[in-house]
Amino acid sequence: MEKHRGFPGRLPGTDFQFTIRRANKDGATALVARERYADRRPADRRADAGFMQALWDQFGDAPFSRGNLDAGRLSWLFGREVIPAEDPFDPTSYDALLRIDVDVMRVGFPDIEGS
Repeated sequence: MEKHRGFPGRLPGTDFQFTIRRANKDGATALVARERYADRRPADRRADAGFMQALWDQFGDAPFSRGNLDAGRLSWLFGREVIPAEDPFDPTSYDALLRIDVDVMRVGFPDIEGS
């Protein structure tokens, strides 16, 4: 499992996790597209925005491996702002390649700096 050095471990000042410390011995948790409803809590929205900003700052529009990125946090963006960068895509692999769909990111997170 690749560890993304320099990537924040969590949203500053909160317990919203962005990375995991070690690989799961039973395999990676599958990435699934989670529906983001309009009535989500403001703290959850800030966590999504903070994670998206961290992804953009670290990787930009280049493909990146899933590595030690938290599956739960990634799943809130998966299938929209974060999409597979390879075919076939294995949602249960730490080595799976992802990329940011910049056009979708700009619509969903217009305040992301540097986009």
